[in-house]
Amino acid sequence: MKICKFLLLTFLFATTLTTAQNQNITLEEIWGGKFRTEGMDALHSMNNGQQYSVLNFDRENGKTTIDIYDYKTLEKVKTLVTSSDIEALQYFSDYKFSDDESQVLLATNEVSIFRRSSLGNYYVFDTKTKKVIAISDEKIQEPTFSPNGNKVAFGLNNNLYIKDLITGKTTQITFDGEKNKIINGITDWVYEEEFAFVRAFEWNADSNKIAFIRFDETNVPEFSMDVYGQNLYQTQTVFKYPKAGEANALVTLHIYDLKTNKANEVKVDKAYSDFYIPRIKWTNNANILSAHYMNRHQDELDLWMIDAEKNKSFIAIAEKDKAYIDVTDNLTFLKDDSFIWTSEKDGYNHIYHYGKKGKLINQITKGNWEVTNYYGYDSKKEKIYYQSVENGSVNRDVYSIDLDGTNKKRLTKTNGTSSAAFSADFTYFINTFSSATTPPEYTLNKSTTGNVIKSIKDNDKLAKQLTNYKTSKKEFSTISINGNDLNMWMIKPADFDPKKEYPLFMYQYSGPGSQSVANRWNSSNDYWYQMLAQKGYIVACVDGRGTGLKGADFKKVTQKELGKYEIEDQIAAAKLLGARSYIDAERIGIWGWSYGGFMSSNALFKGNDVFTMAIAVAPVTSWRFYDSIYTERYMTTPQENPSGYDDNSPINHIDKLKGDFLLIHGTGDDNVHVQNTMRMVEALIQADKQFEWMIYPDKNHGIYGGNTRLHLYKKMTNFIDRTLGDKIKAPKTAKEEVKIKG
Repeated sequence: MKICKFLLLTFLFATTLTTAQNQNITLEEIWGGKFRTEGMDALHSMNNGQQYSVLNFDRENGKTTIDIYDYKTLEKVKTLVTSSDIEALQYFSDYKFSDDESQVLLATNEVSIFRRSSLGNYYVFDTKTKKVIAISDEKIQEPTFSPNGNKVAFGLNNNLYIKDLITGKTTQITFDGEKNKIINGITDWVYEEEFAFVRAFEWNADSNKIAFIRFDETNVPEFSMDVYGQNLYQTQTVFKYPKAGEANALVTLHIYDLKTNKANEVKVDKAYSDFYIPRIKWTNNANILSAHYMNRHQDELDLWMIDAEKNKSFIAIAEKDKAYIDVTDNLTFLKDDSFIWTSEKDGYNHIYHYGKKGKLINQITKGNWEVTNYYGYDSKKEKIYYQSVENGSVNRDVYSIDLDGTNKKRLTKTNGTSSAAFSADFTYFINTFSSATTPPEYTLNKSTTGNVIKSIKDNDKLAKQLTNYKTSKKEFSTISINGNDLNMWMIKPADFDPKKEYPLFMYQYSGPGSQSVANRWNSSNDYWYQMLAQKGYIVACVDGRGTGLKGADFKKVTQKELGKYEIEDQIAAAKLLGARSYIDAERIGIWGWSYGGFMSSNALFKGNDVFTMAIAVAPVTSWRFYDSIYTERYMTTPQENPSGYDDNSPINHIDKLKGDFLLIHGTGDDNVHVQNTMRMVEALIQADKQFEWMIYPDKNHGIYGGNTRLHLYKKMTNFIDRTLGDKIKAPKTAKEEVKIKG
């Protein structure tokens, strides 16, 4: 059934390339949701391993439900909770179960703070009594059940609180929190953005201790953004933002004991002068806390085991790297407190098994390929489940392997991108699969064999809908550049004629460890590329040195020189492609967003004999303007590496600009500040270089909201047409004709 369905979808897609296709894709359709895919929201595997829950939105009746489904039949068993049955809630946007699943934490009125953080009103719903308890009258952050389900800890106004669900009493456990000075248990801006977490507190297994990180931001420089809004006077958002080389928040680790109502600072047996604590996690032993300590250069990582009762500690793992070490969430403690760990120490990201004292038991996965996701450990079968690219770096598959590294099995069968959500007992997994020719489909699979049991949800309607449009195949290949075979995709016009010459428009991101060339279904940008192909452009993307999933050496070659090797590869790729008979070497453009905007700017300036135009959206124009954790991971500090910062920053190469340049930024970008664009603009003006630019008021790094995305892509499309399209002269007006005749 699975094979037949795949062949049908492939046939439908292939048919679009050979039969008459009358419709052209429009920007209005792309950004109006015409090609949106169906998905599954907030999937949670129930403890019994036989059921899962999903958050469903009933737009017609204006209600939200948490529905329970049976894995084996995929039939809905029951509706656990409905927003319309709770007087205090009109809707809820997210949910979390207590460990025993007798209670559900419901989120509503959520308001975004930064990329991952938000404030919201939260309620606890008791599934047996149907009673609802409000955690707080105020909007709070990161509410989290204690393991026994009796309490909820949360952040409010930079302090930590505990709500007792039995007595109803709320206890404040930290008191020194203050905006832009002290934060308890919630990460600061740079930790949230670069270490990818917000909740910096953890309950122990016995629900009687909370470990938390305290951030002292007092000496971190402030950054401010004007917010223009609709009022007569603009307001300002002011927050602490450590740029490269500037003071970071001082972090300390603390453990609060609910029995004594006291918090004590953790002191490890090593002196650290300037460091990070990017992860904390309790072991199965309620008194043993693990903590990652990392030096500022991020090339040394210590995994500490801390005894909260005896106040003793030891280092279980001490890793060092010639470049940097990535922080992950893969640390998993087994019943005997031995643990699973992932590392690049053999040159590729792999899975390791360590004893509780930190002695290596064995390396579980091996090979010249990367583990891209660790899903978990089945203690009954002693199996580990993971995702990797061992079937080609543009593909991702799900695998199982025994704890001792034997009996490896590929569980997903079709080339493309597969990811898994396992049942609690690892009996089943829900596989999400897509490829360049198959839109996302969700299937129930058996964990032992990977065999598909049933289809849950697909996007066949979208696949059929696309047969009405003039679309082109995304062609995957490699291109040999600077001694490396680089992954590439290319989209040609549907009526491509190899005897004609076409303008080339390149896209890249190129940031460390990233991947843009992947065998997966379309993003919104892919539909835009299809639209550009309809207009007669060839669109291509090349993942150069510094990108991910090809080993540590390939990824880390850019160390201390961000923008050097990546640009060399993009320029060389453009030259090679421009030499092809069907590409017009006089009309090659490039674009990118964020790191990609940094790259496209540099490509136009440094590659001014190759690229005739570039679009840079929200670009970094000098690494001196960007945050400490990200930038120093790859560059060390500007004080230590000034040439690395300056030699490859586009702001220092504007004198080389010859082609057409479009610069775009949002003024509310808390990540890559609009300062980057303003400094670039001033440099361009003083160098007497003509360019175009667009500012989006109050828009953040994503530049979206209302009509914004449509306006942005119209702006970019019009610029591409003017600078890369055929130079067609506009018809002369009547007045011009009279002047000519006169």
